[in-house]
Amino acid sequence: MPQAVPRFVPVWFLGCTAVALLTAADVPKAPPPPVTQWTARPEESARIARVEAGLAPLELPGERPQALSVQRWMELYRIPGLSLAVYDQHVLVWSKTYGVTQAGGKDPVTLETLFQAASVSKPVTAMAALRAVEQGRVSLDANVNDALKSWKVPDNDFTREQKVTLRRLLSHGAGLTVHGFPGYGAGEPLPSLRQILDGVKPANTEAVRVDMVPGKEARYSGGGYVVVQQLLMDLAKKPFPQLMKEAVLDPVGMKHSTFEQPLPPALAARTAAGTRASGEAVEGRWKVYPELAPAGLWTTPSDLALLQLEVAKAKAGKSKRVLSQAMAQRMLTKQSGPYGLGYMLGDAPDRFEHGGWNDGFTATVMTLGDTGSGVVVMANSDNGELLFERLIASIGAEYGWKPLPDSLKSPEMTADLLSRTKGADAVIAWARKAKCESGLPPQVLNQVGYGLMMSGKVEDGLRVFEANAVLFPDDAEAQDGLGMAYLHAGRNAAALAVFQKRLKADPKNENALRAVQTLSAKP
Repeated sequence: MPQAVPRFVPVWFLGCTAVALLTAADVPKAPPPPVTQWTARPEESARIARVEAGLAPLELPGERPQALSVQRWMELYRIPGLSLAVYDQHVLVWSKTYGVTQAGGKDPVTLETLFQAASVSKPVTAMAALRAVEQGRVSLDANVNDALKSWKVPDNDFTREQKVTLRRLLSHGAGLTVHGFPGYGAGEPLPSLRQILDGVKPANTEAVRVDMVPGKEARYSGGGYVVVQQLLMDLAKKPFPQLMKEAVLDPVGMKHSTFEQPLPPALAARTAAGTRASGEAVEGRWKVYPELAPAGLWTTPSDLALLQLEVAKAKAGKSKRVLSQAMAQRMLTKQSGPYGLGYMLGDAPDRFEHGGWNDGFTATVMTLGDTGSGVVVMANSDNGELLFERLIASIGAEYGWKPLPDSLKSPEMTADLLSRTKGADAVIAWARKAKCESGLPPQVLNQVGYGLMMSGKVEDGLRVFEANAVLFPDDAEAQDGLGMAYLHAGRNAAALAVFQKRLKADPKNENALRAVQTLSAKP
């Protein structure tokens, strides 16, 4: 599942299983020191210690800030294992691991432990596609159907004048459907690529189709990258893992990376096991993602750091192992909304990044291209991203990088931490006060409610949604959230009443229309 999903999105809409939040009155006691492994220049050891000591503290309303170690933050967020790599001035300066490969296990994460990169697979795929453009095997701006052989993007009214192109596919501007993919569990039949593209069983997602005019606007589409997967296979006449190894992984030196899914036994033995936000392990250790181009990479932070450094060096004209300087610069130029060709591009002109979420795994890469500095963090947990920004902020401060976006004191973060340490009632009380004193975005309580619902704390979650609906009686998001919460809880009559009220206020509300049609049809 892709990282383009915002940090606190209700992932149970996307098929995730329930999670449990910490609700103890106090922060958990520090666990026993985990086995760690790291490699660094000798002069970096003091800087690593300062990074770990410099994490922003736990801050709750009305309480004194509490400094927590990396291990205690991992305990709070129920993250079994973490691995990261830091590079500065175009050189990998240190890598370090924390914790264990599986929830409740004893095997330590090592520098060679493989994690699912999830949507961080996309920029790697984009590099292979742009390499094919430079080799003259495909056009960046021609109709992609001219190059596709074994499958074509079905034309319709939306493609009458504007076509699906490789540029638009790589920058999420092709108007294609299917945001992301839930993966396939142990023992489940795996679909062919054609079945995924056409939404035919055993594929568990809808068909990848154009439902808006290509080039009109940006909309994240993992489905678009499955089209790229088919395109590259048609061009190379090779399996996708092999062509990616030859085009990107080997030239960059990513020796611990592969797009093979399912993994061969020798590599499977080196993996971390995915962990849901509740702290429960993913059944079968991890899911399989035959949607290789958008979500299929297994790798390590150190390998991804080599990739990021290669892009930065190519942009600076210091390497041509995969892309020329001109193509690297094009890759890092905004094309559609916030997207370049494979990367998400921040407001800073030199920052390129991407995040990823597969069931039980999270990952992020962030690079300041002009200085060749940045960080890769990977975790075997759905909650990894909650800790990533805290780590990156401390690393950036230690190395003097330009200020990075900071949401550590955002209402979303405060509400999440309150829910983990104090429970639903504390969040509701805080939200009422915050709305009166400084204003509060309506999505904040919705996000807490989603988390509580996923945890199995249905009544607590409903109380939060109901409180939010009272605080924001005219807000569509607050009211829709309450309706979806009732629906998820099986309180169909209450859900129907909410959505019927929503339709009176907004007759074109598609979510409410679908819900009313579904609920009205039930006996």
